[in-house]
Amino acid sequence: MFKTQVTEMLKLKYPIFAGNMMNISKPEFAAACSNAGGLGIMASVMYRTAEPLREAVQKLQSLTKKPFAVNVNLFPMLMPVKLDKLVEMMINEGVTIIETSGHQAPDKLIPIFKANHVTWIHKCAGVRYAKKAESLGADIVEVVGWENGGATGMFDIGTIVLTPATIEAIKLPVVAGGGIADARGLVAVLSLGAQAGLIGSRLLLTKECPIHDNLKAALAKATIYDTTIIMRSLNATHRVWNNEAAKRVQQLEEEKKNQNEIFEAAAGAKSKIMYDGGDITAGIISCSQSIGLAKDIPTVQELFDRIMKEAKEIVQKLYNS
Repeated sequence: MFKTQVTEMLKLKYPIFAGNMMNISKPEFAAACSNAGGLGIMASVMYRTAEPLREAVQKLQSLTKKPFAVNVNLFPMLMPVKLDKLVEMMINEGVTIIETSGHQAPDKLIPIFKANHVTWIHKCAGVRYAKKAESLGADIVEVVGWENGGATGMFDIGTIVLTPATIEAIKLPVVAGGGIADARGLVAVLSLGAQAGLIGSRLLLTKECPIHDNLKAALAKATIYDTTIIMRSLNATHRVWNNEAAKRVQQLEEEKKNQNEIFEAAAGAKSKIMYDGGDITAGIISCSQSIGLAKDIPTVQELFDRIMKEAKEIVQKLYNS
């Protein structure tokens, strides 16, 4: 019932992509998502040189024989890395699916993708960016609406509008995300023409997610009103959980501090302190409005199986009505 162009292309059991999250989408977590039937996507941004990244890729390969992807981060960094060298290393280690995301097209990386027959997925938050990715030779485009956790783009367009607008604008298969927490959201984007759903924030509340139990407990109590937008002043809007760290970033923006000071306040290193040590005020965490729909903490397998079972029931109910 839920075979799509994307599940066939990537040989997935379920039309579910597990959203890439910095300091969270480690090899073990990406493998859990792939083993559960979706596309696990490992974050590479934590590994700034070739050897640590090589070890991470090899670890991921040891934990799953299912399809997986590695994300390449194109967002601004205080200390940029040589992405072309890291991508070449990934490919040499057998990575065949690469997701890119950020503020720019991966112009220097595209020849490497094409020369090595990589399936290139580009994640973006606007129709114009999807069209650009198509023109550059992307194989799949992911679009995320304003409800999304993390980068939301500058247009404030919700998923239910952005998805069909993108599908009308390009010929590539589209994967849609932003606000999907359960079967209802997945069926919604599939009904809009998406070939899979991108689920991120809901996965924070799973047993395998490598964040502190203090943070999981706090997020389980969150409502749909407990997220906020930061870094709009830098044209780098991100939706995050509205904790003390997010409020500090907003205050710096209101005070018109320089961008390095703002980026430093929102740095992944501070978030890692929260993830590892449990101080839920230490850093920011990207978080969708859908966090308010997530209340329990199942395994990833239990979550994906539940979503697909309930999705089938929803479709059957609609068919019979």
